Amino acid sequence: MTTVRTRIAPSPTGDPHVGTAYIALFNLCFARQHGGEFILRIEDTDQVRSTRESEQQIYDALRWLGIEWSEGPDVGGPHGPYRQSERGPIYQKYSAELVDKGHAFHCFCSAERLDKVRAEQMEAKQTPRYDGHCMHLPAAEVQQRLAAGEPNVVRMKVPTEGVCVVPDMLRGEVEIPWDRMDMQVLMKTDGLPTYFLANVVDDHLMGITHVLRGEEWLPSAPKLILLYEYFGWEQPQLCYMPLLRNPDKSKLSKRKNPTSITFYERMGYLPQAMLNYLGRMGWSMPDEREKFSLAEMIEHFDIQRVSLGGPIFDLEKLSWLNGQWMRELSVEEFAAGAQQWAFNADYMMKIAPHVQGRVETFSQIAPLASFFFAGGVNPDAKLFEHKKLSPDQVRQVMQLILWKLEALRQWEKDKITACIQAVVEHLQLKLRDAMPLMFAAITGQASSVSVLDAMEIIGPDLTRFRLRQAIELLGGVSKKENKEWEKLLASIV
Repeated sequence: MTTVRTRIAPSPTGDPHVGTAYIALFNLCFARQHGGEFILRIEDTDQVRSTRESEQQIYDALRWLGIEWSEGPDVGGPHGPYRQSERGPIYQKYSAELVDKGHAFHCFCSAERLDKVRAEQMEAKQTPRYDGHCMHLPAAEVQQRLAAGEPNVVRMKVPTEGVCVVPDMLRGEVEIPWDRMDMQVLMKTDGLPTYFLANVVDDHLMGITHVLRGEEWLPSAPKLILLYEYFGWEQPQLCYMPLLRNPDKSKLSKRKNPTSITFYERMGYLPQAMLNYLGRMGWSMPDEREKFSLAEMIEHFDIQRVSLGGPIFDLEKLSWLNGQWMRELSVEEFAAGAQQWAFNADYMMKIAPHVQGRVETFSQIAPLASFFFAGGVNPDAKLFEHKKLSPDQVRQVMQLILWKLEALRQWEKDKITACIQAVVEHLQLKLRDAMPLMFAAITGQASSVSVLDAMEIIGPDLTRFRLRQAIELLGGVSKKENKEWEKLLASIV
């Protein structure tokens, strides 16, 4: 009998996302319930955005939750390497095989030509897609252009008529018309694969039997199924999990809900409560109880109990559930948990040098340094009134700084300072124009210990969260402003 093998394959391009943990949990439970294996693979073919810092954060965040894998880049295994960036020759081989079999072709079209075709199709109210320009080039011409080193991608051929039947473990058979599919790029000009080729090749070579992934991938499932057919491989069973939603039913996003797993760790949530809550996302125990452990979830797991309605990620409900877990701790466990969370020697030693010179008694530490041990700080809106900047400029400065800090992967004081400096210089301001805003947002006070040191100490998750809270307090950012300011952001080096 075939051993069940599932996987999670996150991209190390940002903060570890709760959606990643949610899909990882269900893959883990499905595999363990069937006595199988759960593995972790890193999809890092986006060389511009992928970082080893982000990869390490994924490992740390999943392990904090209690999710472990039997194979992966950090633990090894018989199907390595487990980083896609280290599997280049494998993808080259299989890409060439598809071209040789006539299922794919080299495309030499420039970005300008593709943009022009797309614009013409949209004007004619057609579905934008590749027009097959390079599909029938003579073999001799293709070889000549390749030998000359002309930039090209490899595209797969797709049917233009009929429907693809996608077998989904939750929905049954889903019919998707082929005319919605584009001739997908499989290999990029940099010689690295796109998600589609790498995904199929890796899942096959790593023996993956069941793929549980987010439902946002369902519309593109025909391309994956077609690749399995082209290679002559048996495809894994597919399961498209419902997407996590904000309370207003929109797709979960950091603008409306903190999405980083590390944020919840820094806020003082218990990992077992967080895992419990993710397990309740669209799934329920047979007896409908709200509180259950990972071991209990695995024991009673049945994929058919997943509800297709978009599960609501509600911070209030999570906090309530966390409270249930906290109240069941012994007093000793509770005290040890609080100490491990923020009242530990390492964290206190980071704070002490900045507080020591500002107090005359120990009793003054708590009022001065309380923001180091808080989640949000609820500043007074009056703290953001600025002598030089209008209220709109205040929001703009803070939003641009927030965006720069969201992209920062190495969280160090000089790099944090550089982000703020880049924004203020571009806006022809001085650092001193922005710092009062940072003090108010980060500490909730008009002045305190060095706010740049404080930002380094409390870390990226709480820093970004507090900046978002401050921006919302001041009225948030409109769609129009968001669009204009994102353009401005692109020009800030």
